Amino acid sequence: MIDKRGDVTEPTLSIVTYNIHKGFSQFNQHMMVHELREQLRVLDADIVFLQEVQGKHSRYAATIENWPQASQQEFLAEDVWQATAYGRNVIYDHGHHGNAILARFPIDHIHNQDVTHLRFERRGLLHCAINVPESPKAVHCVCVHLSLFARSRRRQLDALSRYLEDIAEPDSPLIIAGDFNDWRNEADGLLAQRLGLIEVLGGCYGSPGSPGRSFPAKHPVLRLDRIYVRGFSVNCAEVHSGDPWSKISDHAALSAQLFCTPVR
Repeated sequence: MIDKRGDVTEPTLSIVTYNIHKGFSQFNQHMMVHELREQLRVLDADIVFLQEVQGKHSRYAATIENWPQASQQEFLAEDVWQATAYGRNVIYDHGHHGNAILARFPIDHIHNQDVTHLRFERRGLLHCAINVPESPKAVHCVCVHLSLFARSRRRQLDALSRYLEDIAEPDSPLIIAGDFNDWRNEADGLLAQRLGLIEVLGGCYGSPGSPGRSFPAKHPVLRLDRIYVRGFSVNCAEVHSGDPWSKISDHAALSAQLFCTPVR
């Protein structure tokens, strides 16, 4: 890759993860999906991992002015991210919501795995194999939204690890991002070590305080949202909290810029 000055640079990949709260501000006060779309474009990521995406809601469509006619993942991706994947987790009479991945590159494979442990808390893991031009192998990307309960999270992380061990070669590049609901930071031991991953804030800064605090978005206290990677080195990573993010969702967004070369 060559920058504007003509210098040769390492190929990079930019990613974002965001729990978008179904397109509403905290406490569901205002519909913010249009503002969300603009802010995602400001971040200009190559791959976007989204949780609580409203795939359909007929009541909102009938009663809320400017509610997008397309599904939220299609509305957010329009004219920027050429490929989208969506996995329904929660289904009800008037619609459904779940996880989504938006990508600038072709998606070769999509799989949504049901990892529900408790009947009242439907959860899924959305997996995509994405053809990133600078990567010799397809990049396995998984968007997660895990349980509020520690025992269920452990089962879901084990299911995720077993699934990836079955379908991905040990040296395949891997990105797992989303809302882990893991304020005790158990995922590092249960997931990262098992699959050879690093967490981007810890990997970038070596901070004992990683992962970053991401909830609530106005003044983050809890470390709920994560990005784990394998087969990349981390150039930089950031938690996007405060204005305008705290007006869009109750979670902060996380972004990272990765070098498309393994960690040495």
